Amino acid sequence: MDDDEGPRRRSTEGNFGAASLLARESLDGYSLDELDARISLLEFEISRIRDHRERASAHMLAAQALFGAPKAGSRTS
Repeated sequence: MDDDEGPRRRSTEGNFGAASLLARESLDGYSLDELDARISLLEFEISRIRDHRERASAHMLAAQALFGAPKAGSRTS
């Protein structure tokens, strides 16, 4: 199993891995072409994340339909 496929710890507030690092990075050293390329890459990543979120949401709804919704006050980690 790849590391990306296994369970991971939940992100702490404000810590979302590489995205957190990107948000703090200075953009001053980038050319206009580099900024355009970076925007394209980030737009692709946003699309990839949205697709994954939709699949995860569908999976969760299917599990809830099969097993029932979690009871109030219970948490899953």
